[in-house]
Amino acid sequence: MTIHEITVDELAAAIDAGAPVIDVREPAEFEAARVPQAVLVPLGTVPDNVQAFRHDGPTYVICRSGGRSMQACEFLAGHGVDVVNVAGGTMAWVASGRDVATGPA
Repeated sequence: MTIHEITVDELAAAIDAGAPVIDVREPAEFEAARVPQAVLVPLGTVPDNVQAFRHDGPTYVICRSGGRSMQACEFLAGHGVDVVNVAGGTMAWVASGRDVATGPA
């Protein structure tokens, strides 16, 4: 199965259009820096939270650099969920100079 990947530039455009973003990192990582619109669902809890990823249209999945989010995408796609991995993850988002949120969600 092939998982679609996008860049952070493409993610920014998707967010502007109202797309959902889910971050699968751990809570401490999420609080340190995140895409402002992201919702936290740690990777270890993805199997119990498949419904959180179901939306009209694709859900964009992000982590630190793209590895954990790809794992989540592969699992979710296997359960019929329309997901897109964000290549480069939060590190690429921060490096792009875009706004980041910090602290508890």
